[in-house]
Formats: sequence, C-alpha cells, structure tokens
Amino acid sequence: MRRRVVVTGIGLVTPLGVEIETVWSRLLGGESGIGYIRLFDASNFPTKIAAEVRDWDLSDVGEDPEDWKYQGRHTHFAVGAAHKAMADSGISIHDADAKIDPTRFGIYTGSGEGQQDFHRFTQMMVAGLAGGEDLDLAAFIRKGLETLHPIAELEQEPNMPAGHLASLFGAEGPNINCLTACAASSQAIGEAVEIIRRGEADVMLAGGTHTMIHPFGVTGFNLLTALSTCNEEPTKASRPFDRNRDGFVLGEGAGMVVLESLEHAQARKAHIYGEMCGYGSTADAFRITDTHPEGRGAISCIKMALDDAQTPLDEIDYISAHGTSTSVNDKAETLAIKQVFGDRAYRIPTSSTKSMLGHLIAAAGATEVIFCLLAIRDNVVPPTTNYEHPDPDCDLDYVPNVCRELPCNTTLTNSFGFGGQNIALVIKRFAYHR
Repeated sequence: MRRRVVVTGIGLVTPLGVEIETVWSRLLGGESGIGYIRLFDASNFPTKIAAEVRDWDLSDVGEDPEDWKYQGRHTHFAVGAAHKAMADSGISIHDADAKIDPTRFGIYTGSGEGQQDFHRFTQMMVAGLAGGEDLDLAAFIRKGLETLHPIAELEQEPNMPAGHLASLFGAEGPNINCLTACAASSQAIGEAVEIIRRGEADVMLAGGTHTMIHPFGVTGFNLLTALSTCNEEPTKASRPFDRNRDGFVLGEGAGMVVLESLEHAQARKAHIYGEMCGYGSTADAFRITDTHPEGRGAISCIKMALDDAQTPLDEIDYISAHGTSTSVNDKAETLAIKQVFGDRAYRIPTSSTKSMLGHLIAAAGATEVIFCLLAIRDNVVPPTTNYEHPDPDCDLDYVPNVCRELPCNTTLTNSFGFGGQNIALVIKRFAYHR
C-alpha cells in the first residue's frame, strides 16, 4: 500500500505580500499586484508592466541580506518562502523533540534560471565593440574577467536554490530541481509526493521560485508575442478567459510546501492543511510554445490525476485554472475541462489567480497549490478578476470578479508549460479514514 501524503507547512513570497493571511485576503478581495516595472527601465519595451515583489528582503525571515548579496532574486524568494513554510510546519532538525531524520528529509524545487547580470553584460559588449563594428572577442572576455563575479555566475544555475535550502535546513535526503517552465513547481510537488509515497523520504520541502522580470526575460516574451501590452491600465492587463485578453503579465516570487507521510505527521501531531491525492503528468508532443489546440495533453493529464486520486468527476468542487490570459491557452484549457467533465464542467467554479498575481512562471503552480489548500480551509474560492467580456470559446463559470463561498473539499489545479509539459494535482480536505 502506498503511503498517504499530507501538507503541514506553507510559505509564500509574492507581489501581493509575503504573509499567508495577507496574500489570501488580498486575493479574495480582488486586489492586483501588477504595476509599472521598477526593476529596470522598461519605458522603451512593448510591455512596461509586471507583478514585482516590492519592499521585501531576507531580513523578514531572519537572514542577513548581506550574506546573500551574490545570490539572485529567485534564491532570495525561495529562502524566504521556505523559511516560512518550515516555521509553519514546526519542523526543525535542531529540535531534539522534532524526531526528524535528516537523511529522510529532501528538497524538490521547480526553480527557474538565475537573473542575468544585464548591466555587466552591456559593459562587456561596449568593450568588445569599442574598436569598430565587429566584436572583439578578446576585449569582451577581458572585460568579463574583470567585472563578473564567479559566485554570481554560479548562482545562475537553476539548481542552486535547492542546494541552499538543503544547507539551511539540513536536508540530507533527495535533492532535485526540475525546470519545465510554467509547470515546474507543480511537477516538483507531484514528484515529491511520489518520493514519499514510495518510502524514499518522510518529509519533502517542495515548491518553486522564479523571476524573469529583467531585460532578457521581457524581450524574449515580447518576441513570442506572449505578453500583454495593456500598459495604460496595469491592474486590468491580466484578463484570463476574457474575450479581450491579449497575453499574460510576468510575475515573480516563490511558493513552498512541507509534505510529510501521514504517519510521520501524525506521530508529531502536526497541523494538516490537506492531502495530496492525485498527480498527473503528460506532454503535448506538439509545439514548444503552443498548447495543443484540442487540449489532448491537458485532457490526459487531468484524467491521470483524477484516476490517481481515485476521485469521481462529481467530487471536484473547484478548479484552479492555469488561466494565463493568452488566447490559445485559455481556449484550450476550457476545452480540456469540458472534455473531461462533460456537462458538469459548467457547474464547477474555475478561476485564475494570475489575474491578480501575474504569471510567476516556474513558481506559479506551487502558489496555486497553496491557494487550493486555503480554499479548502475556508470554504471560499478566489475570483478571476478583469472578466468583463464573455468569450464564446471560454464559457465556463470563472468566478468573475468576486470571490465565492462554497463547500470546498476537493480541488483540481492545472499547470501547463512551454515545451508541452502538463501537470494536474488533486488536493483534498484531510480525513483520517479515506
């Protein structure tokens, strides 16, 4: 018999705040974390808006920011969210009463790449082009050796946050990072669940962290025509499922959860937020940047998660949609939900918190898992804001603009990433006998 896996700690660093209750309250109130970009001068970019984490540093969780000056924003966010999740769980390897075996405590992150040092890169380019139109590679390299910091360069590797978390919390068990774009942190949580189910660990700290709010990130997504250019009204730019949607809005941050086997959690009398019951993972095998128009990968992924959870269709109370606010994704996700649930799809409240938080890319799925757990806790689901113009291709109940109280015992959350990766997770209210 496979082991049951429960969530005992949650932590966030987001554009709407860093305290769980603050972020949750603001989401339920329909507030937006989207504004004009401050991290760099975006005045000449087609997209000038993003959802930034502002007025926060690692001193919030007791770390000296000076000790982390060579680590990127994504690592800072991961450390912040992980500290909060671990404190919430009550686990500490330094506490003799906690009874935590460090060799059975692991890390699984869905972390994006580190932030590129755009300022120093431009200095290198200037040096390399100083002698004329052709790049002088020797001059370019000399300037790089003079200005780049070796630790900062190392920190661009996407596995670095997981390594730092292991060191911080003494996690000597499995240590893994996956980077499957927008599906990464959902996949990390799903795979961490499997590790505990198989008996390879008792505790896993899992989630994701990312920032792409830098010149290279915004340029790349603008070239893909994936970003909204609704610069005049930043808070209305992310419009999932709305007929006038024109692309997603970049966000940044981190979400982390502490997962434990049920036996381990019960032995230490831990508070349980909910149970991770179903995990589905598929690939579209179609195009790198497009969801399959018939939603085939998403359909099989959702069915896989429901089968894994042994959950009939009529038990899903709420769907946390991937809901990016792009034309193709929202249409395909809507189609997939209808193909799986049939007529009942129209009666399942389905919302996208990306309408308020923007798209946290690799960190998006983990934050949405946390919101599902809070929805179960409070029997209320967050809205899809900026939903004003119905789209005939997107005709489900998207909880438009106002949160909704409802009995919420079982949730489904979807994450679909560039490259064709699809992840679905089923999360249930915890019951001792299932």
